[in-house]
Amino acid sequence: MRAFVVSTYKGPLHEADVPEPLVGERDVLVQVQAAGVNVLDEKVRSGEFRSFLRYELPQVMGNDVAGTVIGVGAQVRGFVLGDQVYARPDQDRIGTFAERIAVAEADLALTPATVTVEEAGSLPLVALTAWQALVEKGNVQPGQRVLIHAGAGGVGSIAIQLAKNLGATVATTAGAGNLDFVRELGADIVIDYRDEDFVELLDGYDLVLDSLGGENLEKSLRVLRPGGRAIGIAGPPDPAFARRVGMNPVLRLAIAALSRKIRRQAERLGVTYEFLFMRASGDQLRQITALVDGGVVRPVVGRVYDFDQTAEAVESLGKGGIRGKAVISRRDRPSAPVERKNR
Repeated sequence: MRAFVVSTYKGPLHEADVPEPLVGERDVLVQVQAAGVNVLDEKVRSGEFRSFLRYELPQVMGNDVAGTVIGVGAQVRGFVLGDQVYARPDQDRIGTFAERIAVAEADLALTPATVTVEEAGSLPLVALTAWQALVEKGNVQPGQRVLIHAGAGGVGSIAIQLAKNLGATVATTAGAGNLDFVRELGADIVIDYRDEDFVELLDGYDLVLDSLGGENLEKSLRVLRPGGRAIGIAGPPDPAFARRVGMNPVLRLAIAALSRKIRRQAERLGVTYEFLFMRASGDQLRQITALVDGGVVRPVVGRVYDFDQTAEAVESLGKGGIRGKAVISRRDRPSAPVERKNR
């Protein structure tokens, strides 16, 4: 089976022959038709998240998939051959930049009926991130004020739409060329990050979703009301995350040190900081599917790459300029034969 792998941290992605996926009793074998490209792919390749994402190299890359079910484990009850599905595989089972992948049944959902396979492939990781930040952690309520950074990006473009559906007033940051675009997504307050300082324009916000980290995260704490919350997806990881993923005591101390500065800044301001590393969830994807098919959330695909261009697609993450997501398509590639069944 052909796939794109990384053989050394910070090394390039390259195409290679890899073994066929092992399909467990509760796994579903998916013929990959589309795979979203995420910032996480670059963080894995560079080793930036190696403290808690430890892969045995060479590792097949890719964290989003949309495709067709071509095999099911003996205990699978929710999917049949021929189903069109999408998923963010569990963090320990990534590898969607390949011809096929085995995904746990619990992580899969049927794709929205109203979108293309490339649009479906763009959604899982960013939509689950937005859902877990705004619904699960943030518990955003009607009338609250939410700041979403990088509103034209993969997470931001979905988070704006979701926050508006939850009844929030949404502010976002974007470049000059994307200001009208993020307004179309539903943003109420739009800030050109090159010419305006959001700290001078915003105050009293209930929640900030930060995808940039560093100084931007530190500044974000200052626009929160007392008791407000900043949720960061770019890091640094915090002690609660270290406990959740079962890190050993030494790593927990290291993680605590990494986030000590930002947590102390938050404490002095009377606000909180939390790190979010999203998790796979077929149940949440089914709720997202309903929002997409209901016209509440629309995927944003800025560019589609052919499978042969996978390495180029990941490299494009550092160049910017793509609205929403870049997606790798295998739509026109030969697929394994599948017996289609009616649902």
